[in-house]
Amino acid sequence: MHKRKVTQTINNTFLSYTSYVISLGGFLFGYDTGVVNGALSFISKPDQLNLSADLQGLVTASLVFGCTFGALFSGKLADKYGRKLLLHSIAVVFTLATIGCAISNNIVILSIFRFILGLSVGCASSLAPVYLNEISPDRYKSQNVNKNAVAIVIGQLCAFTVNALLGTFWGQWHPIWRIMILMAGVPALILWLLSFNLPQSPFWQLIHSTKEKARQTFHRLGFPKLDIKEAILASKKEQGQPQQIKFRVIFHNKYLLYLFWAGIAVALIQQISGVNIVMYYGSTLLQKVGMGAKAALYGNVLIGLVSSAAILLGTKLTAKYSHQHILIAGLSGNVLFMIGLNLVMNSKSLTQNQVNLIVLLLLTCFLATQQGIVSPTTWLLLAELFPPVVKSIFMSWATAVMWLTNFVISLIFPGLVAFYGTQGVFAIFAGTNIFCIVLALILVNPKIVQSAWQNF
Repeated sequence: MHKRKVTQTINNTFLSYTSYVISLGGFLFGYDTGVVNGALSFISKPDQLNLSADLQGLVTASLVFGCTFGALFSGKLADKYGRKLLLHSIAVVFTLATIGCAISNNIVILSIFRFILGLSVGCASSLAPVYLNEISPDRYKSQNVNKNAVAIVIGQLCAFTVNALLGTFWGQWHPIWRIMILMAGVPALILWLLSFNLPQSPFWQLIHSTKEKARQTFHRLGFPKLDIKEAILASKKEQGQPQQIKFRVIFHNKYLLYLFWAGIAVALIQQISGVNIVMYYGSTLLQKVGMGAKAALYGNVLIGLVSSAAILLGTKLTAKYSHQHILIAGLSGNVLFMIGLNLVMNSKSLTQNQVNLIVLLLLTCFLATQQGIVSPTTWLLLAELFPPVVKSIFMSWATAVMWLTNFVISLIFPGLVAFYGTQGVFAIFAGTNIFCIVLALILVNPKIVQSAWQNF
């Protein structure tokens, strides 16, 4: 009896260690997408890279463009070389590309290194939820996949906080943006060191290695014997199927086709809701409504703190309620806050200080619903939506669409602000959130998803 308790403790400890290390990929995702928020104003100084609004969009979007390709090919790489090796390689690219960004002396070199950095960010964004899903027994799947979503938000908060502190104490030294960017190399190096001790995905081992190795990994991670038996039986069926399903097969199978478009819809929902206009351009937005540079940096920290608290609460909701209902509730909140921002910016009766305060409050509320409800729900849906035989490839396509949409928004956002004004942009994203609600109602229907799983 005593021995059994010790074994259970070891299994839980190993599973916990594994899930937290994999989640560092999400942390890097959050840090590297958030660091440009505070650094951009320093990069744009005349004595630095002297960026116009369009060039700011290019610097921001170059990382996201790389993310698109990183996500697109992550499924094939993960299937061929394994989840562990790919995550280990991602950490190396993260570190080297971060150093390259920090020492760049012109916009071309900076954009190239940010594109390379984006390749690793895109791979991590697609790989981490799948890896976490596959190393987790059923009762821990939601909890562990949610760790990735939490890590993304905490990574963004850390980037905002570090940028605010560096901008406060060394803000007069304009090359401080290089230190801001270089700090992202620290967690990348930690991930590289810790990833040596990770287990391979036991589901990947069933197909590409031996069943005995897979069985050992299952046991180390604490999988029940019945689940291990079912996984081995399922792998025998999958081995009789093509490892890479061609698109003509998908389009001739209405169940797979529904799941494919459901994944694309979830990816679109996460991006066109407007989260990244705050993540990437939060400082710029706050300065445009009248805040000073330092106040805008600390405004971002406040937003990041509220987002972190919100996601800790939101991940608990996903375990209790329908994911579709939670997603629609979060998107409805987004609509209300975006409309509120538009009304405040158009108000003639408020003083500038009142506008600043209300805008900061509404942006914080928007991030609370987006990061606390919408984002964790969409990541959880993407990890759970696809059957094992198509999980990697469908996940990579969905994540690629997510990053491509992100790229377009990041690239055109400065131009949208210049043309429509800040209040006009808020109205546009109120409309996109309404469209997201429609997508969620049509394509994220749990009954249809369950039927597709059973019949494909």
